[in-house]
Amino acid sequence: MTFAATAAAQSAGADTATTDADAPKTKFKVLVTGSFLRGKQISGVGPVTVINSDAIKASGATSTESLLQRLPASAGYAGNQGNAYWADNGYGTTQVNLRGLGANRTLVLLNGRRIVSGGTGANSSVDLNTIPVGIIERIEVLKDGASAIYGADAVAGVVNIITRQGFDGGEASIRYGQTAKGDGSDASVSATYGRAGDSGSVMVAMELTKSGAINLASRAPCGLVESNGTLVCSGSSTTIGGRAVLADGSRINFNQVLGGNGNFYEPYSAAKHNYNGNPTLNAVNPIQRASLAVFADRNLSDNLRAFTELMYTHRDSNQLATPGALGVYRPMNFAASHPTNPTGQNVLLQRRRLEEAGTRTFYQKTNTFRAVAGLQGTINNRWDWTTALNWGRNTGIDGSTNVANLDRVDATIDRSRCSTAPGAAIPCADYLGYGDVTQEVLDYILFDTRDDGGNEQKSFTASIAGPLFTWGAGDIGLASGVEIRQERGWRNPDPLTVAGIANTNQQDRIAGEYNAKEAFAELSVPLLRNAPLAKSLTLNSAFRYSTYDLFGSDTNYKVGLDWQVVDAFKIRANRSTGFRVPNIPELFGGVSEGNLTTTDPCNSWSSKPSDSVVYQNCRASGLPTNYRQLGNTILTTTGGNQNLDPEDATSTTVGFVWTPQFIRGLTLTGDYFRMEIDNAIQRVDGSTKLSICYNTPNMAHEFCSPSNFTRNKLTGEVDFLSSQPVNAATESVSGFDIGAIYERKFGSWNSILNVDVSRLIRYDVTPFDGADKIEYAGKITGGRGSFAHLRSYTSLTLKRRPFAFTYGVQFIGRADDINAAPGDIGDHAPALAYHNAQFKLSPTGSTDIAFGVDNLWDKKAPYIQSYTDGNTDTMTYDLMGRRWYVSVNYRF
Repeated sequence: MTFAATAAAQSAGADTATTDADAPKTKFKVLVTGSFLRGKQISGVGPVTVINSDAIKASGATSTESLLQRLPASAGYAGNQGNAYWADNGYGTTQVNLRGLGANRTLVLLNGRRIVSGGTGANSSVDLNTIPVGIIERIEVLKDGASAIYGADAVAGVVNIITRQGFDGGEASIRYGQTAKGDGSDASVSATYGRAGDSGSVMVAMELTKSGAINLASRAPCGLVESNGTLVCSGSSTTIGGRAVLADGSRINFNQVLGGNGNFYEPYSAAKHNYNGNPTLNAVNPIQRASLAVFADRNLSDNLRAFTELMYTHRDSNQLATPGALGVYRPMNFAASHPTNPTGQNVLLQRRRLEEAGTRTFYQKTNTFRAVAGLQGTINNRWDWTTALNWGRNTGIDGSTNVANLDRVDATIDRSRCSTAPGAAIPCADYLGYGDVTQEVLDYILFDTRDDGGNEQKSFTASIAGPLFTWGAGDIGLASGVEIRQERGWRNPDPLTVAGIANTNQQDRIAGEYNAKEAFAELSVPLLRNAPLAKSLTLNSAFRYSTYDLFGSDTNYKVGLDWQVVDAFKIRANRSTGFRVPNIPELFGGVSEGNLTTTDPCNSWSSKPSDSVVYQNCRASGLPTNYRQLGNTILTTTGGNQNLDPEDATSTTVGFVWTPQFIRGLTLTGDYFRMEIDNAIQRVDGSTKLSICYNTPNMAHEFCSPSNFTRNKLTGEVDFLSSQPVNAATESVSGFDIGAIYERKFGSWNSILNVDVSRLIRYDVTPFDGADKIEYAGKITGGRGSFAHLRSYTSLTLKRRPFAFTYGVQFIGRADDINAAPGDIGDHAPALAYHNAQFKLSPTGSTDIAFGVDNLWDKKAPYIQSYTDGNTDTMTYDLMGRRWYVSVNYRF
């Protein structure tokens, strides 16, 4: 992949559209990502990386996420096709995660306007799968906080996807690829047709993509752990015969051989009995997408244009899963006298994999619509204005096959209800030993879950921009506007899942919405022009006022300096505030109560030392001296929290742009960044809240508030305890980015060398006030992904018609496993590089034929102890191995 067609465009965040061959010939000026001031060379908006149309084609990508997740600024977790079970925003979704701060802190726009969240209901971030690659002209990535410009969620940065404009003619493309092992097929077909003229333009684009599965066992035959200095297979303790504990405390495992002795059992052995689930999982799951897009505009007069954007994407995806496990969500007890119990003792069946039922399949079907209609105009050829209505709706269904109904499972072992007679309404089952569960039992207990849900976004935006007046240093530019937006999400799990009857995680319904009204103003003030050591000096500022029906009001600002010292050297600096509003699941996730294991710090408090903090606080709470906790559980509230407040963020960037005169064609950029997030939303266990509160002098901690727990005034018992999310955490990230673009001609060959480097210095998270700080920089985790100190992408492109060659290297630095002991096998992931190459031939002016290979040297993913799947971090490293593709593009 190559980034940025021109050095000036990437490094300065300039008006990139004017450099593209397909840019529309229009009098309306192009918007710069990170600013509403049109058509100005403003680098003060922050460091912008541009992935242009040539880079997109050279990548051979069939999905937007594969373009963005190679960016060095991407880190941490984000859904992609290789993350088989990353499900925070729904199986099958894909996101981008700038700086590793979380996908919901990166704002994704399409032509400068918001996109509805994706997934299968009550989700919190855009599913990049809904944006077909064929309609993209370029992607602009602003790696800086921009809430003052765009509002909520632009904490880590902004990804602005720009579609093709003014397209005149036709284009058809076909692509096919697969891995070197012959699996993981990846195919796409797209067609675009457009007409453009003086009165307006229209473009219709269609795209179909289909990718195949890669079985996990083909890349990782089994799960690995270290044992006596070597790696050995280690499977799941949910065995196919059934792992159980007898009344005398001994652990046993029942028959594991199909057709073997149904009454056989022996002492449980992890090495002998544990289950290898890798053959029943995928490293890459199949997905199909069909997209249709229509973009049109019409010149109503010399100074007025109407435009519309219509998009629809349908996605089918599924994930292979191991057979279900009994005993996880409901205990299974067998009396010594039970006819299926051969042990002569009471038996607790702890885990029993329902291998007879076969694998499960998680499935999703989603439909995403987006419609934009607006007007754009000019006033006196100086002021540009735009107004638009934006509606997006995403709906979906999902579920799983081969899920056991636990009430029916109970019925099959209750001999007063079931029958062994053929054709019985409730057949009796024998779960103690593999192969003893009959097809009649499977037909009775198994069903397919079906959930449904969706997300909806409605907004009205209006903005105007132009020069206020001119003074000595130039024009003072002003932009202002308003936005009214409604976000809504809902999710309805299967009724049996809600009731806790399905053999899966119990879920509650989610439904909620919020409304926002915002106004902003942006000002660009030239301070100096053609002065000593100041070719120009410009002050850029922005202010945004937001009011939410659930959270009240908030204000955010951005102040920046753009200092062109001399023609060849520029300095830029920005300071801004930002915010992220709680998403629908965080606010409205189904609230429920359950008895969770919790130790009350005040249990037997009067027997503790009288000078201890716990003693003093329990006494001050008025608890009886003989207070005792009844049992080891406390009724605890879980789910969403409508009392959450927005997260607050502060961002600072300082950088330079240098085009040294002694090396023609070279542009160098460097930017230091620091981002801090306060009131970050974090789920904290109720037991932790109690412990922290009563161990804080004078109960001065925020966890001591009535919103976290209360006690009965008569008995002293905790009668309300919350494990709901709270605004408790703080996060801080810092580092620097370095970029270089070198363009040079060697004889008849044109060359572009592009280097993009990101160095993460620190990423610290304090879960709540008083907690130990967690240092993620340089670490790799099991659930949050990798935070390697160093990441880079370097590409070299050589062109001479009819040939073009691109070679790219993605580098990921060493990262230590945050959970492993130093010196153990898998205590770190070593630095590695993935090499990608593409050769393109254009035999005619209308035809391009490209052949590419990704992971050219077949680099294997490193083993780490805190792996997610496949013995590695599938959010960061490549499990697929070497893969090739060929594509043909024809223009007419």
